[in-house]
Amino acid sequence: MRTLLLLLGIVVILMGGLWAGQGAGYIHWPPVQPGHFTMVNQKVWIYYGAATAFVGLLLVMFSRRS
Repeated sequence: MRTLLLLLGIVVILMGGLWAGQGAGYIHWPPVQPGHFTMVNQKVWIYYGAATAFVGLLLVMFSRRS
């Protein structure tokens, strides 16, 4: 169970970092298609990404304690 929580926490941290990087405009992946949904340069995704990464950090910390 500890290993599963640790791996899940790491994946969630990476996902949050990707979202925050896209929202800040540092990560342009996948390429933006005209007329399609994009997270690139959308400031709200910085906050969503930071919150998601924080939840991942809590999962990692919880996995190390239990």
